Amino acid sequence: MTTQVVDSEVSRTKFEREVQEFRALGGVYRQRGWFLVHADFPHALVVLAASQLTPPAIVAGVAFDFTNYDAEAPSVHLVNPFTNVPYKASELPTTLNQGSPAVEVPLPGMPAGAQMSLNPVQPLMQAASPDEIPFLCIPGVREYHEHPGHTGDPWELHRVSGAGRLTRLLEQIYKYGVQPITGFSVSLIPQVGLQYGIPPR
Repeated sequence: MTTQVVDSEVSRTKFEREVQEFRALGGVYRQRGWFLVHADFPHALVVLAASQLTPPAIVAGVAFDFTNYDAEAPSVHLVNPFTNVPYKASELPTTLNQGSPAVEVPLPGMPAGAQMSLNPVQPLMQAASPDEIPFLCIPGVREYHEHPGHTGDPWELHRVSGAGRLTRLLEQIYKYGVQPITGFSVSLIPQVGLQYGIPPR
């Protein structure tokens, strides 16, 4: 848990500005499936739904911690929208896949020049193991800037651009985690087992 070391009134004022800007366009965001259900400094919870589906479906909650904002970037986690418990990597409803340019791969055993086009993706939710709580791997997120792999990309380089703003981060999560959803999928996995009668005496 992060300790508030910045003047709390400064952080609170900036937090309230973020919340007010969201609420000013609340009707627009509601149509997109964004619901601000909790905002009490330094925490906010936004529930994201896939409004393009019939019926619409709740995808995830996004928990923000604006402690020390904006001397530090906000902390961001995808959480169960009903319990506010952060998802483990193995539980994520979405990994926020970002597409990469298509790659042409030669097909072994086929005539010369035969290729297959692959469309690789880069998950923006990163974790070292399935049981770890993943972090959103984009600039403007505290966990990104605190990660040893991003020491060359400090928060100070992104602070003035608005990378850590509430709606800016929601735009990224929505773009990669909610907007691409096109429908429901159902997996029916048959299981075969042994059925026993009355046990012998």
